[in-house]
Amino acid sequence: MPRRLFKRYMPDPTSIREHKSLRFFGTLLHDPNLWHLNRHSVARAMGVGLFAALIPIPMQMLLAAALAIPVRGNLPIAVSLVWLTNPLTMPPVFFVTYMTGAWLMQVPPRTLPEEITVDWVTDQLATIWQPFLLGSVVCGVVLGILAYFTTMGYWRWWVGRQWRRRQCRCALPRSSGTHAATADQQAHAQHIEQSGGHQHEADRRANTDVRHP
Repeated sequence: MPRRLFKRYMPDPTSIREHKSLRFFGTLLHDPNLWHLNRHSVARAMGVGLFAALIPIPMQMLLAAALAIPVRGNLPIAVSLVWLTNPLTMPPVFFVTYMTGAWLMQVPPRTLPEEITVDWVTDQLATIWQPFLLGSVVCGVVLGILAYFTTMGYWRWWVGRQWRRRQCRCALPRSSGTHAATADQQAHAQHIEQSGGHQHEADRRANTDVRHP
């Protein structure tokens, strides 16, 4: 089941509920839909979690939680997805989002120096923050929508496949019994036909003996 797949990789709900950065949500965290694993809650969590992962702000977990609570998405999945953008993946991911924003705004993108320093990034933020933010939001929305519908489609496909397998397993004994009954009926009919043929032959011979004593 998809539920087992997501449960295997999702973080412990208790650790998420007691996380110090999420405590101020208070009683909002008591909604059962935030912790249950079903098709809708998981799909919504995938959408908001990936969207929050592409927004270049600190404390992305807060954004993911703030989005998951009103849409009733699974909170542990939504919060854990923000770690897809980590110090190792941030440079290529945010470079793609910046290039996307520059293309949408039709502005020439900045060329990267041989060595990226904090001073260079600080100096460039004044000119690149608009395409960078636009590209991040657009890529986050597109990726979140794709994740939502992909999860919904995958869940339906999996459930349908499991249902068809159960139907096949239930139909096998009945089918075997039907084939066996049909074979018995055919064998019985052949036996009757053969017996009838022998009986007709015996009657024919008896008539012949009577006519020709």
